[in-house]
Amino acid sequence: MLVWKNRVQRLIALVLSLLERYPRLVALAGFCSGLFSFVMVDRHRAGFARMMAIVMLVSWLWLMLENLLTERFKKRFGWSVPPGLMRYATQLIHQESLFFVLPFFFVTTTWNSGQILFTGLLTLAGLVAITDPIYYKWLSRRRWTFLGYHTLTLFAVLLTALPLILQLSTPQSYKWALGIAVALSFPSLLVSVSIHKWWRWLALLGLSLSIGAVGWFGRAWVPPSTLWLTEMAVTEDFDDSQRTPGDSLEQISAAQVRSQGLYAYTAINAPRGLDERIYHVWRQNGSEVDRIALDIHGGREAGYRAWTHKQNFPTDPSGDWQVQVLTEVGQVIGTLRFEVTP
Repeated sequence: MLVWKNRVQRLIALVLSLLERYPRLVALAGFCSGLFSFVMVDRHRAGFARMMAIVMLVSWLWLMLENLLTERFKKRFGWSVPPGLMRYATQLIHQESLFFVLPFFFVTTTWNSGQILFTGLLTLAGLVAITDPIYYKWLSRRRWTFLGYHTLTLFAVLLTALPLILQLSTPQSYKWALGIAVALSFPSLLVSVSIHKWWRWLALLGLSLSIGAVGWFGRAWVPPSTLWLTEMAVTEDFDDSQRTPGDSLEQISAAQVRSQGLYAYTAINAPRGLDERIYHVWRQNGSEVDRIALDIHGGREAGYRAWTHKQNFPTDPSGDWQVQVLTEVGQVIGTLRFEVTP
């Protein structure tokens, strides 16, 4: 046992030495593994993607139970895991998690919408994870900031992993991801705040519920990380037999709209086995005119093709139009824009 313990200690010392000498290799490994995982999902190798998602969630489970596991390890083997190794392990999990989810969010973000704020925040979190002076000297020493960073990363991982592992729909995934992230933030808040009076318990519970409320009412600004548009068009012509649209229009006259109507065509990539309801929401000058539900099924390489044909337009259809592609909980998958001229 003593020989084995000495070998493990030497191995840990070697690992720590390498990490201190080549810290950028850890960040590079996190980036490459995340990008590779996204490519595998995009090519519909769902088994690999599901495995990576499970690894991410298991690593987060370990991170939550870190103190308990290290105590058990100390009792079982008689020595503690070096703090430096735990520190690097925590950073590695953040790096792996963020670079696993970022490619998904980069592809699914509607960049001319409020979603840019959420994806930008995740990108900033990824940069912080690979910048040691900021991560160790600023972030990890501020418990409240670190808790928010931790919760945001977990929320993003769950949004991406749940559809891949359990094939939950986007609305289900959003509710579960938000609920789990808020529930797990509560015990972390208990550790951060000294509670000596009963009203502080209520205040802490109110804070957790407020975090959940912000996440729920801000859902339109969160990209649906496993749904993205591969093709879209607003057109006068559509070939039903081939399911192919005509040329996409940016401008059309009111007379043409009244006589022929318009097609909104979208091809949406979704994980294999995922059934999803989406909406084409037609808006004129920012006001909703029509909302049409469509059911899509995941697994098609070119995306699931869906379209709506709008023929009933207002008396005066001129103005700026949008066709928003939304999930059931209001997350924007994409937006088609065109102008109807008088």
